[in-house]
Amino acid sequence: MAGSHTLGHMAHPPTTPIRVPYEYARSWLLVSAHKPELFAKSAASAADAIIIDLEDAVAPEAKSRARSGVAQWLRDGELSAWVRINDATTKYWADDLVALRGLPGLEGIMLAKVDDGEQVDMTAARMAAGVPIIALIESAVGIEAALDIARRAGTSRIAFGSGDFRRDTGMADDPVAMAYPRSRLTVASRAAGLPPPIDGPTRVADEETLIRQTADAAAVGMTGRLCLRIEQTSVVNTRLAPTPDDIEQARETVIRCATIREPSDVPRLAQARRVLELAGIFGTA
Repeated sequence: MAGSHTLGHMAHPPTTPIRVPYEYARSWLLVSAHKPELFAKSAASAADAIIIDLEDAVAPEAKSRARSGVAQWLRDGELSAWVRINDATTKYWADDLVALRGLPGLEGIMLAKVDDGEQVDMTAARMAAGVPIIALIESAVGIEAALDIARRAGTSRIAFGSGDFRRDTGMADDPVAMAYPRSRLTVASRAAGLPPPIDGPTRVADEETLIRQTADAAAVGMTGRLCLRIEQTSVVNTRLAPTPDDIEQARETVIRCATIREPSDVPRLAQARRVLELAGIFGTA
């Protein structure tokens, strides 16, 4: 790539949103709960999933009003989205759950600052049965408890709050430093039978940095990323999806291995079928 590009000038055309199941969702766009003017625009973006943020993006004095506004949108059918709620140790957590319970537009909950599996259990107990919960792990304590968190019945997927984790531990925003916590989440997710985890966001408005950090996440088995800007979503989607070459090679492998004769063909065929499955889900087949 010749030179860096800011996200506002990326040469990525608008795409028609495709409904991607949360297990496979790549781009998770965070939208502040006190900016309802962005809800419809975000929902029409390339993002695989929209998360309305009641936590970090909303000041304490504004949380009640923002919560009521989000609930109204989800109740009236004007919006279908996930909601990031305040963590279970705050006074806002219970009110968030009461306001969101049973709303038709609620796709799921992202629980902030999860440090142990009990916090997921308490959240699941207060929600309607079957509401998926993403556990956002943001501390050293949470990373070390990742397997316990992942194994809780209420946990549907794990996400990495990389910024808060770095502030907690003093680690640098560096792929070597971040390899350990990211790998812990990937291994815990796999061991618990969950989809691969979702990585934290790229905060700078620079395409090269976004691409590089998305590649770092993919290298340790993460298949989703939190996004802070609409312009990031199409880049993340492209970088976390099979390439045209991957798809063509997968088709050739399926044809070649139609009759399996060698043990080495088994994993190749499984991987090829996985690539074609993802291409179908993402609409790139």
